[in-house]
Amino acid sequence: MLTTLSHASARYALTFAGALLACTLASRAIAAEPIRIGVPVGLSGANSVVAPAVVQSSQRAVDEINRTGGILGRQVQLEIVDDASGAVGAQKAFDSLVFQKKVDAIIAMETSAARNAALPIVTRARVPYLYTSFYEGRSCNPWMYVNAWVPEQQVAPVVDYFSKTLNARRFFLVGNDYAFGRGMLTFTRKYIEQTGGQVVGEEFLPIDGADWTSVISKVRAAHPDALISATGGGAPNVALAKQLRGAGLTVPYGNLAIDEATARGMGSVAKDMYISASYLTSIDHPDNMAFLAAMKTQFGDALKTPNELSVPQYEAFHLYKAAVQKAGTTAAGPVTKALAEVTFTGPRGVIRMDRGHHTALSMRLGQIQADGQVRVLQTFPAVDPGTQCPNLK
Repeated sequence: MLTTLSHASARYALTFAGALLACTLASRAIAAEPIRIGVPVGLSGANSVVAPAVVQSSQRAVDEINRTGGILGRQVQLEIVDDASGAVGAQKAFDSLVFQKKVDAIIAMETSAARNAALPIVTRARVPYLYTSFYEGRSCNPWMYVNAWVPEQQVAPVVDYFSKTLNARRFFLVGNDYAFGRGMLTFTRKYIEQTGGQVVGEEFLPIDGADWTSVISKVRAAHPDALISATGGGAPNVALAKQLRGAGLTVPYGNLAIDEATARGMGSVAKDMYISASYLTSIDHPDNMAFLAAMKTQFGDALKTPNELSVPQYEAFHLYKAAVQKAGTTAAGPVTKALAEVTFTGPRGVIRMDRGHHTALSMRLGQIQADGQVRVLQTFPAVDPGTQCPNLK
């Protein structure tokens, strides 16, 4: 009897040890699984001009995170998909990322059309979504956070400079006919009229339109004191600026949608254009200098100019890391809550998305020089985004 019990105990011990080993190996396998972050971006379409810089900044952020142990001991894996800069492409990209690749989060610089098309998928899948593109504001979703500027932060520096410094009273507004262009110029019109100015014309072209000839003719006929545009993506910016220059129009021109990388690529075509930005490569801060040096080391001559669209993308990865570490899990609910509570100090300074899922930003009014560099004219610290999503905590 004693011998039988001994054998039974031994068999039990072996069985238990085997089960424990299996559980340990399974746990290690789970721990070894990478954290997958989806990056839908316009590799084709209107955003194809700026997408390469966004991809590079994503790669830089992931390399930094993985070299320092990953997130909760897990490496981060990038899943980059082309959203074709539009609604149909975004739906396909998000479906692929969320339901096939099973990403833990999405960090994306996209057009407003792409974002709006993707949000129902984000809601259905309950996946954290960090939107890193400046946009027209007031897009509210419990799963989405925004670390880029909105009109309340970006429009006033341009309009006020035109009216107070250049004595402009009559404004002409030009944009692409979709959410961003319409939203930005609706806000701009209201601000101009509230501050004593007058809008003498407002014209729109479809986002895939390339011929601004008729619009420019209307601008010329209206004799405005200043022109302000809000186009979608890099390609429309380039087309409009080239045609304005070719038409010989010399009216002060404020562009509400251009980034420094696109401006540099345009060369003298962008000369004298006014912009309002939360990020410029000339920001004299140690974190920005370190970021630029690291990007140059990693990408060398292939480096695309870091800019207003790519730097928020870089920062968003670090904000996501901070949120996961605070939550102690990649589970969507706790991470989404933590995103409002964490900060990251990067090239633009301290970023915290606690203002209705948006963030305060320091803004800089600049004028583009002949070599594409931006001369900073004025700086506005910690500009509040205003009431964007008051029902989101």
